[in-house]
Amino acid sequence: MRRAFLLFFLVAAQSLSFAAQPGPAFGSGAVGIEERLGQLVPLDTRFIDENGGRVTLSELVTRPTILALVYYQCPNVCDYLLTGLAGVLGAVDATPGTDFDVVTISINPNEGPADAQKARRISLETIGRPFPPSAWRFLTGDETDIAKIADAVGYRYVRRADGFDHPVALVILSPKGKIVRYMNGTDFLPADLKLSLLEASAGRVGPTIARVLRVCFRIDPKSHKLVFDLLKVVATVTLSVAAGFALYLVVATLRRRQRDGRPS
Repeated sequence: MRRAFLLFFLVAAQSLSFAAQPGPAFGSGAVGIEERLGQLVPLDTRFIDENGGRVTLSELVTRPTILALVYYQCPNVCDYLLTGLAGVLGAVDATPGTDFDVVTISINPNEGPADAQKARRISLETIGRPFPPSAWRFLTGDETDIAKIADAVGYRYVRRADGFDHPVALVILSPKGKIVRYMNGTDFLPADLKLSLLEASAGRVGPTIARVLRVCFRIDPKSHKLVFDLLKVVATVTLSVAAGFALYLVVATLRRRQRDGRPS
């Protein structure tokens, strides 16, 4: 019976692996993400943009917004995050500056507009298609306002002698600054980002269970709405039934052998 159940779980896991892909788990220490879904970020916080001008976050978060917390002199993972984001922005079926905006905030209070300007240039060049610079802003600020934003989104980081230890994630905000989704890691799917922006536009909070539900839906490229994906659902059900039938055959065979007195 142990072998039968093992076979079942292996087949079922293979058949349903694309149905739910959880994000990477962060450590339980001082560095990590504590999700604050449904909460508001403080839009009255003030920062300095890439041109040296002073801006309030409320001026920038007026539509679905992708928020990235990094620091511009980071030697590795921040570059991967911005590069991964730039790559998916070039493929996502949405109009920057109309359907969404992007805001990047440095967690290093010692960085300034020159650092932001350099990161902005590299990121826009990486997108690979025309992208309005006003739709992706790069900010720096003082430690107080940075800490307010980091605390609001549950972004825990630690300063080291040569930089920062910090989590790697995007935070999706509604036009009113409500946290509706987290996207962990540095590799993102266009459809996943598009779905997150649609949820943000409607102000809907996307819990982790939404990853499982996405197997049943896809985004229609014409209407930009979620539609039921019959083919994917049929495939999932078929594979699940096949896994169940395989389990039935194995169990039936084992029981027959036990009745016949043969070893299993």
